[in-house]
Amino acid sequence: MNTPKRLTISQELTIYHAMDLKEQFIEALADADALELDLSQVAEIDTSGLQLLLLTKREAGRQGKQLTIVAHSPAVRQTLDFCNLASFFGDPVIITAHEQA
Repeated sequence: MNTPKRLTISQELTIYHAMDLKEQFIEALADADALELDLSQVAEIDTSGLQLLLLTKREAGRQGKQLTIVAHSPAVRQTLDFCNLASFFGDPVIITAHEQA
C-alpha cells in the first residue's frame, strides 16, 4: 500500500469554511489511496464541520479508500465525544500531557 497522503487543517471546521474544505478533502481523497487528516490545529468545529468529516469518511469508504484522523484538537475531540462518534471514525485519540493539566 502507498504511503497515506497527510492533510493538515489549520482553519476552523465551521460553516464559514465548509465549502472550501469540502473541495480540499474530496480532491485530496481523489489523489490518494489513503488520507490522513491532521486536525490538531482546529480551534473550532460546528455541525457543518462535523457533517464534512462524516461525508469524507463515507466517501472514502464508498471509494474503497482509507480515511484516518491522525491528530485531534481538543475542540474536535470534545465534539466527537459529545456526539458519540469517536467509534464511527475508529481513530485512536491521544491526549498529550499539557492537555491533561
